[in-house]
Amino acid sequence: MTEAGHSVVSVDDFSTGMSDRIQHESYELELENPDAEKELARILKNHHIETVVHFAARKQVGESVQKPELYFKSNVGGLLNLLNAMKTVGVKKLVFSSSAAVYGMPDVEQVTEQSSTNPINPYGQTKLVGEWMIDNAKVWGLSAISLRYFNVAGTGWPDLADKQALNLIPIAISKIRDGEPISVFGDDYQTEDGSCIRDYIHVMDLARAHIDAIPQLKNPGNEVFNVGTGEGSSVFEVLTELKKVSGIDFELNVTNRRAGDPPKLIASSEKIQKALGWKAEFGLEEIAQTAWSSRGF
Repeated sequence: MTEAGHSVVSVDDFSTGMSDRIQHESYELELENPDAEKELARILKNHHIETVVHFAARKQVGESVQKPELYFKSNVGGLLNLLNAMKTVGVKKLVFSSSAAVYGMPDVEQVTEQSSTNPINPYGQTKLVGEWMIDNAKVWGLSAISLRYFNVAGTGWPDLADKQALNLIPIAISKIRDGEPISVFGDDYQTEDGSCIRDYIHVMDLARAHIDAIPQLKNPGNEVFNVGTGEGSSVFEVLTELKKVSGIDFELNVTNRRAGDPPKLIASSEKIQKALGWKAEFGLEEIAQTAWSSRGF
């Protein structure tokens, strides 16, 4: 954001983030807390904020199945406090981190923004509720764009590598480093090799999508865009790519399916290409290479 010429202030609870990476002013705050609304309003007002980019959320599908109340409290409650604070201060521009999880298990080759939304896990449900909340905020003039992320991976700069092993590639690299087998949750899905297929989007492409979205915040309402490559890779294909970039023939351990996982989820990115001029520049090879280079031995 700063490289794109924006002056930035960050708010986070730093439960998974790292405050020492932030080079601008930041505040530590749990967004779902009862007193967060007033503090957010104070921050927005004091810093003369014009646009909010809302990333903060819990995002582990499996954990959301086990702890749904936690996810609704954090993701929905935090967003409610933010929207109320924005309304109070008069900040009317928002870019929201949504998720492909809102689609659930679509029976199509590529998911468009017009595809049915039927999330199959609490995480996806909280993101869909968030979109509804944002859409209804148009009554007080909110102009918003919700970016439905597909599977984000890779690293932009080595010193900003993902230190939390919460997704497939960081988990796999962590296991490789420790010499442990990598778990594959199910090889009996109705896919070519039996493992889940996802659309993997490089974090740098995702960052650019947010920057490209900001100038489009002009009219009240909530515009939804998929952010993906339009190509799917299976779990086994991702792990094969990691074997190539690491040079290590690590062991796999196939286990039972994980609750809440759809078999296949691939984005159509036609809408965002036409509206924002955005297109993914990186593929699975670059994702695996940058992730390994920043977190290898």
